[in-house]
Amino acid sequence: MGEYVTAIILGIVEGLTEFLPVSSTGHLILTETLLGATEEKWKTFAIVIQLGSICAVLLLFWKRILGLLGISRRHALGPQLNLLHIIIGILPAGIAGVLLHDFIKEKLFSAWTVLLSLIIGGILMIAAEKLQPRATARTVDDISYRQAFGIGLFQCLALWPGFSRSGATIAGGILLGTSHKAAAEFTFILAIPVMMGATGLDLIKSWDYLSVSDFGFFATGFITAMVVAMLAIVSFLKLLERVSLTPFAIYRFALAVVFYFFILK
Repeated sequence: MGEYVTAIILGIVEGLTEFLPVSSTGHLILTETLLGATEEKWKTFAIVIQLGSICAVLLLFWKRILGLLGISRRHALGPQLNLLHIIIGILPAGIAGVLLHDFIKEKLFSAWTVLLSLIIGGILMIAAEKLQPRATARTVDDISYRQAFGIGLFQCLALWPGFSRSGATIAGGILLGTSHKAAAEFTFILAIPVMMGATGLDLIKSWDYLSVSDFGFFATGFITAMVVAMLAIVSFLKLLERVSLTPFAIYRFALAVVFYFFILK
């Protein structure tokens, strides 16, 4: 299979799964294995297309981001959500990510740990739906500092590959009293600095594997992931108004079975 076709397929998989609570890591590992994209350059490619997904959030939420940064009052978020919410939300995962980066890369990126995180993440999502309290934050502007910090703590679970950042933080938000949509929007905004920091660090460490000759299919994957991620985010936010996290949790269990037979057996 040609590199450009592989780049498009992986870009679609990344864009579809990065912000859905189904684990982009699990999907990418499975897809890379099936496509034979296991060389070191494809690991760097995975980092690049993740940046494409981040750009999708920047494009979709640019008004909110301008408001957070205080660049334009016209684009302000509202009376409550502000930059301090974001700082409080990213601190736990930011600190843990820096301290545990090497450990995560060396110990938690095995196929077995990813499979286990798929299952445990799904259980957390079902538990959140079963135990959810009355929502005190109906919109993202209603989220309190306490809820922002709590969601940030849940985001630490996403450092475990396969757990899913959106799955951990949306489930955490629900348990802390936010609506599904409020938790999802806060999750997407929170992902920008965390993912940029994490992928930036990975990209620096993988710099030797970047080559000018690979620019074409790297760019193809980047653009594909960005466009697909934009469509996935918009669709997911609408879907959350009608369904719970439980179907996504069941999907994760099914993926774990597929993962086992194609990767581990």
